[in-house]
Amino acid sequence: MKQLVAFDLDGTLAESKQAIDAEMGAILSQLSRTVMVAVISGGDWPQFEQQLIGNLPADADVSRMLMLPASGTKFYRHDGASWQKIYADIFTDEERAKIIKALDEAVETAGFSGDRSWGEKIEDRGSQITFSGLGQEAPLQAKHDWDPDFKKRKKLQSLLTPVLTGFAVRVGGSTSIDITREGVDKAFAMKRVSEISGIETRDMIFMGDAVYPGGNDYPVREAGIDTIAVGSIEATKRAVEAVLYCLRAG
Repeated sequence: MKQLVAFDLDGTLAESKQAIDAEMGAILSQLSRTVMVAVISGGDWPQFEQQLIGNLPADADVSRMLMLPASGTKFYRHDGASWQKIYADIFTDEERAKIIKALDEAVETAGFSGDRSWGEKIEDRGSQITFSGLGQEAPLQAKHDWDPDFKKRKKLQSLLTPVLTGFAVRVGGSTSIDITREGVDKAFAMKRVSEISGIETRDMIFMGDAVYPGGNDYPVREAGIDTIAVGSIEATKRAVEAVLYCLRAG
């Protein structure tokens, strides 16, 4: 029987950089009282606090929740009083400089440097560097319209991958590219969850909206972990309800 359900955040539990709604909060609370819950996202810890943690209902069992920002390069767990950072795989200054230089050059080569921006396009999350095509504060509709067929982000990915040896370059949210050290991805994060929780990966399920080749959720499926691809926030809700029904019936 499954003992842990893991999720992506943006596009799975909530719209990009938006708070989870009340129904999602209630569903996650129910789930936390049945199994362990983990959330793995490209966003950094402040985004987790704003979108997810601060919007959970009072009856959510946070002691049974594991939070993995920056694609699992950071790990937070609640100790009964507050959230504590368990680890963070921070880039060296040399790694950071190499990534940012490659990003600047790839964006210029791809012809995206002149695109309108809402905030900074390159965000250093310590253990992950993320490029957002329209900036960190772009409105939802603009994000949806910028790259619906993934062509822009795949072009950047193809430019970055050959020059960033030793790193992983993955399509992230609706406008983003996430860069971590090679081998550090959501499958790596799921294995770390297994080590820390003591739950075998065969007893886990992962849900995400980027479970396609090149997507940042795809490594979980490649690792052989049971994965449910969801196409919307509503689809996630219904999938969790189905999982809860099976867990309670089983």
